Order: sequence, then structure tokens, then C-alpha cells
Amino acid sequence: MKADTGRKYRAYPTPEQDEILTRWGHHARALWNLALEHRMMIGRKHDGNSWVWSTEQCVLLTEIRNDPDESINWIQELPASAGQQVLRQLDQAFKNMANPVHPAGHPIFKRRASHMSVSFPGQKLAVRKISHRWAEVRIPKLGWLRFRFSRPFGGAWRSCTVSRHGLQWHVSFGVSTGGTRAAPNGKAGCGVDFGIAVSAWVSTETKPRIMPLSLNRGERLRLRALEHRKARQITCARKYNGGKYSNRLRKTISHIAALHARQARRRLDFTHKLTTDLAKNHGFVGIEDLRVLNMTKSAKGTVAEPGKGVGRKSGLNRAILDNVPGERRRQLIYKTARYGSELRLVAPHGTSQTCPECGQRDPRSRVGCGREFVCVHCGHTDHADKTASIEIEARARRMGDTVIKSTRSPVRGARGRKIGTRLRAAPATHTG
Repeated sequence: MKADTGRKYRAYPTPEQDEILTRWGHHARALWNLALEHRMMIGRKHDGNSWVWSTEQCVLLTEIRNDPDESINWIQELPASAGQQVLRQLDQAFKNMANPVHPAGHPIFKRRASHMSVSFPGQKLAVRKISHRWAEVRIPKLGWLRFRFSRPFGGAWRSCTVSRHGLQWHVSFGVSTGGTRAAPNGKAGCGVDFGIAVSAWVSTETKPRIMPLSLNRGERLRLRALEHRKARQITCARKYNGGKYSNRLRKTISHIAALHARQARRRLDFTHKLTTDLAKNHGFVGIEDLRVLNMTKSAKGTVAEPGKGVGRKSGLNRAILDNVPGERRRQLIYKTARYGSELRLVAPHGTSQTCPECGQRDPRSRVGCGREFVCVHCGHTDHADKTASIEIEARARRMGDTVIKSTRSPVRGARGRKIGTRLRAAPATHTG
């Protein structure tokens, strides 16, 4: 059976293992970029009517690994199973691009960053439990890697991915639980309005849910100082060191990555608690069908026609992404199925302009740019976000028992339909 869920644990490699995993992460990124360039080259050669897949590229990978040329030792250092997993992941990226109901675009090249990962198939691994809270996984050419066994697998593990985010390593297992959709829990539904000043307002509650600051004042000041130090060190490296990063610059980058990782963990903690509570305690959860990519587009414009209010729009984009509306939607999709509820996506137009008492929609009911709602027809007054959540619940009820099973985006899906038709109609692949 295929993996249907994941389990992520904090890993604690030795200093030698940390160095090896870091090199493997960069090797996997370089192999991804090399394989993607090869596929794009084949596509250009055959006018986009032919593609090469992992079956052909795995043969080429084996030939390269057997080549005695010392300039490609980095491919030989990476385990063969990990390299093959990179090519299979690239296959999945192209399939997602060709899928008309998947929002993914064309695969892109990976840049050097603090986040890196290496994947292995399950048949190449072994797991053993050391104690109640500790376990180890045996990885080819690395040995036993210790990780904190914070929760049971809950099924049979099928694959493993070792990743680093910031300064921390994690090991993730793809687990096959064999679970099915839970029976309806029979509870009352709700509508939820996600925002910025108010992180979430549930229609059945009288108070909003506010996400705590992901970084406190001291951490924000430290992050700003580190960013300024990084800019100075990069300028110095380009001016006096030929662009080569010094150890001090790398240390500064590591400190910045650690703060960003801490911020992401706090944000994810609030998101998981919020979505789990919504899915457990409601029969259906209605949310707005937002297009986050369109909402967070840059306002800088072009050189000929520069945009206006670019700084304010950049701050707004950061605030929107800090509340991770896309991640909340992704989590609600699988958690509602797990806890016997439903996720219903409603049209977002005019939810905060519609009166819950008289049902009249009027833009004049929103006073200025604040969060106050005053109906110009019946005089009803309330918080704008609470008004929006009540309207979202009403629209979700009218939808009936429609279960959302994917994150399909009609705009992106329409664009990907032509690509999918082209790939499905492509003739046999060529490798040269």
C-alpha cells in the first residue's frame, strides 16, 4: 500500500553525519537542476513534443556513476537510491504540471538555501527503537541516525526523507495507515473568516482567534541587525574577496536561518491547533476560496510604468503570507476527512459587505478602512470579520453536502489543461 500520511521527527546526527548530510543535500539539489536542464533540453530539441523521464535518466545516472572522471565524484558520493528518488520526484513534478486539477506550474531550478533534503526508498532502510523516546534509522553510506521518537508511526513506513530547516535536522517517514474517510460526526457547522489583524473568526464564537507574534520584539530587532550585518559582509566579500563567503558571513546566515525556522515553527504550531479544533468540533467548515498568488502579487510594476505604494504592498504581502492561508486550507482538507467533517469553499466576494440580519449587500456598510460593519439598510452593527464569518457559514450551508477533495484552482487548472493535453499526447520519449 502507498503512503497516505507522514510522520516527522527531530533528528540528532553526529558532527560527521551532519557534514555528510549537508553535502548530500547540495548534491541532490545539483542533480535536480542537472536532470531538469536535461529534460528541458530534450523538450526544446523536439519542439515540446517529447520528454525524457526517470526510467531513461536512471540509466544515464548509472553510467555517470561508473565513469572514472574525478570531476563527477559528487554524483558517486550521493547514494544511488537517493539519486533515483530525485529523478522520481522530478517525474511527479512534471505530472503535477500536466494535471489539469493541480495548481502546480512548471518545475523550477532549486537555489542554494538553508533548507535541503535527501529522500530514500523504504526497502533501503531499517528502523530500530532504542528506548521509549528514542529510535534510529539506518541510512545507506551513513549508518544509524538517531531521532526523537515523539509519536508512533501508526502504520507501515514506506519511505524516508532527511531534511534540514535552519540549523535543525528532521527525518520524515511516509506511512501507510490504510485509513478511510471517517463517518460524519453529526455536529453543527461553522464559517471561518481568515484575516491579518484577526487571524480567524469562527461564526459560532463571540471572540476572534489571534495568532501570537511569531517573533517577539527582541527577536525582530536581532533579525534586523543580522540582516544589516549580512548586507555589509556580502558587500565586503564582493569588493575584497572576489565574492567568496567568509566564515563570519556563513555564521551570520546560519543565525538568520535559525530565527526564520523558529518563526515558522511557531506559526505552524498555531495553524495546527486551529485547524484541528475546527475539524474536530464542527460538522462542516466553510472558508473563502481565496487565490493567494493573486493576493500577494508585487506592486512594483515595470521600469516604464513603476507601481505605487510598493513598500506598503510588500508589507501587506508579508502579513498575508505570515498567516499562511494556503497551509490552513491544506490542513483542513485532510483533517476534515479524518475527523468526519467537511470542508466547503465559498465565493469570497462581498462576505464582509453582507448584513447577517437583513441579507442586503452594500459596500457602504463598511465604514472607512476599519473593522466596523454598519448596515445602511437596517442599522445592524458588528465587527466586519464576524459579519464575514456568518455570511461564509450561510453560503456553506447552501452548498449542501459537497466534500472538497483537492486544492484545485480554476485559474491555474485552466492554464495547465493545455500542458496536460500536450504531455498526454506526446509520442515515445527520446534520450538524445
